[in-house]
Amino acid sequence: MLPVIYSDEFLNHKTGRFHPERPERLRAIVGALKATTWADQIEWQLPTPVEQRSVMPLLEQVHSQNYIDLVKSIASSGGGLLDADTSISPESYQVALFAVNAWLDGVDRVIATNNPAFVLARPPGHHAERNRGMGFCLFSNAAIASYYALQQPNIERVAILDWDVHHGNGTQDIVESQPNIAYCSLHQSPCYPGTGAASESGQYNNVLNIPMPIGSKLVDYQPMFEEKVMPFLHNFQPDLLLVSAGYDANSADPLAGIALEPEDYGLFTEYCLQLTRRIVFGLEGGYHLAALAQSVIATIEKCLV
Repeated sequence: MLPVIYSDEFLNHKTGRFHPERPERLRAIVGALKATTWADQIEWQLPTPVEQRSVMPLLEQVHSQNYIDLVKSIASSGGGLLDADTSISPESYQVALFAVNAWLDGVDRVIATNNPAFVLARPPGHHAERNRGMGFCLFSNAAIASYYALQQPNIERVAILDWDVHHGNGTQDIVESQPNIAYCSLHQSPCYPGTGAASESGQYNNVLNIPMPIGSKLVDYQPMFEEKVMPFLHNFQPDLLLVSAGYDANSADPLAGIALEPEDYGLFTEYCLQLTRRIVFGLEGGYHLAALAQSVIATIEKCLV
């Protein structure tokens, strides 16, 4: 059994009629997972309600109070735009807190079982910096989860692998000063948000950025995993691996220009499983509904073996 942490409440973050980061993304994934031949091997788990576990102490470690208050105030005043790309609806603040809790539940579950879990939540988080949100992201889910994990017994080092097509500028902004957290990103360059140069290494050589040219395919990604990503992660020896699992590097995706196919994410997952089975996969981007759903299937299927 593989836990998928999900709630229909994540559909209540409304972004507008034509916004790419829309509730239909989750509906497509859930429908596709329930239609697989191995659907009975998925354990659907509801996230811990926000009233039962306050994420505010962690949130305040990772984001400035002014920024947290801004997101809350926009939502409570009826919604609006955080920036040109990032929508906040009346329920978005509470949904974003619930998404953080889902990631924390993923950490708890993986530590308890020593097996993977998939967090199927939105809004995404890897573009949310300490003092601002952007790129569809409100709170930095993976970074918050890494801080939380380090508070748990026997977790001394946490690595974050970000295979979203866009660089996780927010995650890097928050964790690059933390010696017990490593961050590795493969991302299209040039591309939004324009960060993630290969020359950046973090304050403790704990950052590895791998910019990928437009048009890159699996044949281009494989040597990067084998020659750079895997040695970097092996050398760091994490007690837990968090994957910012964005699926917008698919050839069908409308927001970028990388040419991966859904089944390629199965190979990425195999690489991760060579390192450890203590993996929290958490959804980031991916905007072509069919390719997104099939990519999540490819990831989860490998974890069932």
